[in-house]
Amino acid sequence: MSGILDKFRLDGKVAWVTGASYGLGLAYAKAFAEAGAKVVFNDINEELVEKGRNEYAKLGIEAYGAVCDVTNEEAVNAFVADVKAKIGTIDILVNNAGIIKRIPMHEMSKAQWDQVINVDLTGPFICSKAVIPDMIEKKSGKIINACSMMSEFGRETVSAYAAAKGGLKMLTRNICSEYGQYNIQCNAIGPGYIATPQTAPLRARGEDGKMAPFDRFIRSKTPAQRWGKTEDLQGLAVFLASPASDFINGQVVYIDGGISAYIGQDPSNLDESKFAAIEEDEFVNVLDK
Repeated sequence: MSGILDKFRLDGKVAWVTGASYGLGLAYAKAFAEAGAKVVFNDINEELVEKGRNEYAKLGIEAYGAVCDVTNEEAVNAFVADVKAKIGTIDILVNNAGIIKRIPMHEMSKAQWDQVINVDLTGPFICSKAVIPDMIEKKSGKIINACSMMSEFGRETVSAYAAAKGGLKMLTRNICSEYGQYNIQCNAIGPGYIATPQTAPLRARGEDGKMAPFDRFIRSKTPAQRWGKTEDLQGLAVFLASPASDFINGQVVYIDGGISAYIGQDPSNLDESKFAAIEEDEFVNVLDK
């Protein structure tokens, strides 16, 4: 008789994580592999794909990677067909690939706007569209979208990114609405602020030993009073990819230490002495939140 933990296993499943040569995508893929899945990934060019292959090899993971631009429908369809022929039908899709351009809206060109929307919103549409027919045939499938706190909140200089991530939240709900009848679940993960090498300057203490202003601000807005780690995201990713989440659909789960539920406190009230230095996560070298 199988136990409850067996419901979290991904044995024999084929999991495609887009843009997973590094960063959060690599961390998700590592978690899937540990849960028993076969990992496939893509990236925008051969250099990144080769980087990904090397990273997976270091982790002892046998992953299949190839060049594929998620905004190119023909390329995506060819990639999915190639994976189906060589590895098997895709059971799990994580729409992780994304970009951000931090530019004031009145200075942003339409071309820059289009690039962000195409990668962050149209890309997930194209990739989901490519795998859904096989999921319908099998009457089983998991799609996980990479939302963001910007799916809910505005912030200066990220108009295109916030618009795309807000749209991705609604695409998540619509895939649920349209394909839930086929036992396809589409949910999303919304990471908060994650400690990475990219964000290290935002947390670096000054020569006087004082906390960086942004570090103090984020901690004051977060009930957990810390930055997130990649391992904080991996458990949810496995859960949403597994049979344990078969009756959860159309949801965005924010892993933010409570920041989205909290109005925050006066940053000057924080006791700096209790905050030790944060070690950057080895799997993440990009933060686009």
